[in-house]
Amino acid sequence: MGEKVDQIEFTRSDRQRYRHKLRRCLATLERMLAEHRFESPRKLMGVEIELNLADADGLPCMVNDQVLDRIASPDFQTELGQFNIEVNIPPHRLAGPVFSELAEELRTSLDYADRKAAESGARIVMIGILPTLTDAHMVLENLSHNPRYTLLNDQILMARGEDIQLQIEGVERLVTTSASIAPEAACTSVQLHLQVTPDNFGAAWNAAQSISGVQVALGANSPFLFGRELWRETRPILFEQSCDTRPEELIAQGVRPLTWFGERWIDSVVDLFAENVRYFPSLLPICDDEDPVEALDRGDIPHLRELKLHNGTIYRWNRPVYDVARGKPHLRVENRVLPAGPTVDDIIANAAFYYGVVRSLVEDELPVWQRMSFEQATENFHTGARDGIEAELTWPGLGRVPVTDLVLRELLPRARRGLDAWGIDARESDQYLGIIEQRCLRRTNGAAWQSAMFHHYRDRLGLDRLGALRAMTLRYAELMRGGTPVHTWPIP
Repeated sequence: MGEKVDQIEFTRSDRQRYRHKLRRCLATLERMLAEHRFESPRKLMGVEIELNLADADGLPCMVNDQVLDRIASPDFQTELGQFNIEVNIPPHRLAGPVFSELAEELRTSLDYADRKAAESGARIVMIGILPTLTDAHMVLENLSHNPRYTLLNDQILMARGEDIQLQIEGVERLVTTSASIAPEAACTSVQLHLQVTPDNFGAAWNAAQSISGVQVALGANSPFLFGRELWRETRPILFEQSCDTRPEELIAQGVRPLTWFGERWIDSVVDLFAENVRYFPSLLPICDDEDPVEALDRGDIPHLRELKLHNGTIYRWNRPVYDVARGKPHLRVENRVLPAGPTVDDIIANAAFYYGVVRSLVEDELPVWQRMSFEQATENFHTGARDGIEAELTWPGLGRVPVTDLVLRELLPRARRGLDAWGIDARESDQYLGIIEQRCLRRTNGAAWQSAMFHHYRDRLGLDRLGALRAMTLRYAELMRGGTPVHTWPIP
């Protein structure tokens, strides 16, 4: 999302040329698949984490340019809001003690970044939505100083033709409007990448979709937005509404939103890229000089930049990724369901659970997506986001069941089998899946802890709403830096 762009205005001919290039890119991708041009899989996985910057009072701190200058590492990049940054961990081979290695790298990187942030009066907070954000912070002036973000904002607002409406019904109710896409910056996520073969892409994507509701329920960590207690994981509904190009009339017509769970199981990665081209007008019609067909005819590997750019402006919760590394093309599933935080161990536990369950589901003789309707997977996703660790989801053979029972009875054993199949050390599986098990047994995750602490400060100690949110955020940040998983955090 943070790629730099040079062009800031588009003509009608730009859009027509871009559509033509998109179709050539799609045709080239289909030809590459037919000609088996993709590299063999190397069991690679990767992690990206979006982070908040907060001041000594727990309030958002608009200093990401200064912080990134001090960090001075290509692993850290800008994000949409000036109170956001992102860290990218280089790909790892999914085998052996990979999760402990990944945890150590993350701690080292985040500790260093936190020290550098402190030099600019900020601290890093890993949390899905910073609870102290208010409407006043969500203005165009607080977007990062990257022309792409301003351009995206202008294109989305131009397509919509009116201010953005936020209307979320949860524990409480939020109704507000925004003259920019700035509320999207409230959402900070973890993205899990998995490199797959073309033949396995459809199964891997379907598997990821089928467990998205479980993931978001277990990992919920975003219960507050603009001072209101809403969904246990408010990011999905906020993301959908804050970058929606559709006015009410197009919503009523059933036009698909940019933030999209999808509408069907797939057979191939082409299904997703073809939907992108078929359903979504371009937001950033910037054309590259490369002709992908001619490049492939020469024996070169095309970068398909128009297809990638277009894909980057369609916010699927499990996104297809085409990329070229070391001169070879590959495909990845990018899982974007999870919020940031609460701790490194919690993030790694979520990752271990995801990679293990996906591997197990892909290898089933009768896959879950042949026994579950896509509509049911969609409903599970929304229910998991709304209700969090208390959600009841539907699963083949079990019917409607508490998500904690589903995980303990069905999915944790699957995750262990999947991690064994990847070649993960048994101690790794025990350690990180044990965190998931304890969350289920104690029915506690980041969202549950935040809610309990907010009500403690407000209802028992008598703080006003903003004071309770600040106190809770500061305590959260203290425990986050302590590093023990959230299910162990004390609640008075």
